[in-house]
Amino acid sequence: MSSIQSPHETAGGGASGRPPILLLAAGAGMAVASIYYSQPMLGMLGTDLQVSGGAVGLVPTLTQLGYAMGLLLLAPLGDRFDRRRIILAKVAVLFGALLLAGWAPSIGLLLGASLALGLAATMAQDIVPAAAAMTPAERRGKVVGTVMTGLLLGILLSRVVSGLVAEQLGWRAMFFAAAAGVALLGAALWRGLPRFAPSTQLGYGALMGSLFTLAARHRALRRAALAQSLLAVGFSAFWSTLAVMLHGAPFELGPAASGAFGLAGAAGALAAPLAGRIADRRGPELVTRLGAGIAAASFAVMALSPWVAPEGRLWLLLLSAVGFDLGIQASLIAHQTIIYGIDPGARSRLNAVLMTSMFVGMALGAVLGSHALAAFGWMGVTALATTASAAALAVRLWPSAERPRPVEEGTADAVDGSGIEGGIEPAPARCS
Repeated sequence: MSSIQSPHETAGGGASGRPPILLLAAGAGMAVASIYYSQPMLGMLGTDLQVSGGAVGLVPTLTQLGYAMGLLLLAPLGDRFDRRRIILAKVAVLFGALLLAGWAPSIGLLLGASLALGLAATMAQDIVPAAAAMTPAERRGKVVGTVMTGLLLGILLSRVVSGLVAEQLGWRAMFFAAAAGVALLGAALWRGLPRFAPSTQLGYGALMGSLFTLAARHRALRRAALAQSLLAVGFSAFWSTLAVMLHGAPFELGPAASGAFGLAGAAGALAAPLAGRIADRRGPELVTRLGAGIAAASFAVMALSPWVAPEGRLWLLLLSAVGFDLGIQASLIAHQTIIYGIDPGARSRLNAVLMTSMFVGMALGAVLGSHALAAFGWMGVTALATTASAAALAVRLWPSAERPRPVEEGTADAVDGSGIEGGIEPAPARCS
């Protein structure tokens, strides 16, 4: 297995070869899907393990907590160590955690497995920077878009798959089947991934401190993180309250109906590679504005619901879901394209800042969405999501005060990994 050890990669840039795009997309999707398998099966879990609803509710909570911890504490290690070794190590942990979850005879072991699942599932956030590092700048948007499509489909389809498998074969079979899939994925990644040269020699404490330094130094990173977190507020507010809204009058629909909306979101996610190609050709800044605008318009259209018949409201919600998913995912891909150009030697840390900010936005959206639904009904959720997306558009439209010059891959900035070692100042981002 040859290392990516050319001067291009030693500086944190990309390799000249073509990355195994479909393998990386499948890896990202399978990793992040592990976070969501348990959600449709919670009723079966509680009954089988004879625990209360509050106890079984800790299963997805700990999984999400583990993922958040992994984003902040583990994802930056991709700049310090060979990403291939990190990815394969997380594959092994994920495999073991899925097996433990499927075998777990008690809620205590299942909760421990759930936390480990979340930590290991951050492998997805190691794969995306790896794909960027393996790709020349002129094709990076398209490749990142394709890998992100796999990740997004993993999120959107995981609940559908686990619900069907659990209903036919039981909840343990879902975890065992997922473990088998991860084992096959690990073998493919072991054969298909090259080695990556570390881009920094910072110790762990300094590596974590550099997250704040990068955020303070690069306005482009701060704008991307703020805009994407605002979009995540609207996204999470919709999805966290949809099932409750559909369950009440006038719809009175069950979980299967809300699951079908995940398929609508998947249709929007499939357009992600197109967003990446536009970012390559026309620049990612345009895509961030188009994406935020489409999301805001899609949420705003839901305000027409009171004047539409119940059957028409479902179609309106489905079309809105396709629209805002498309807009939000297009913005995410464009934002990743922007931040990966800031400093090739710090891609894992830059991605950690962006994704952690987005995760905070999703958590905030879930809380605010629930309060909005309780206080003002579905129109409150619509207003919240529309306002948050419009604010993200305003962030992207606000003119930049920076005069950027490109970071050349292979410069001292890239080798140093954000310029923190040796007092080297990094070049500003090419986009803001």
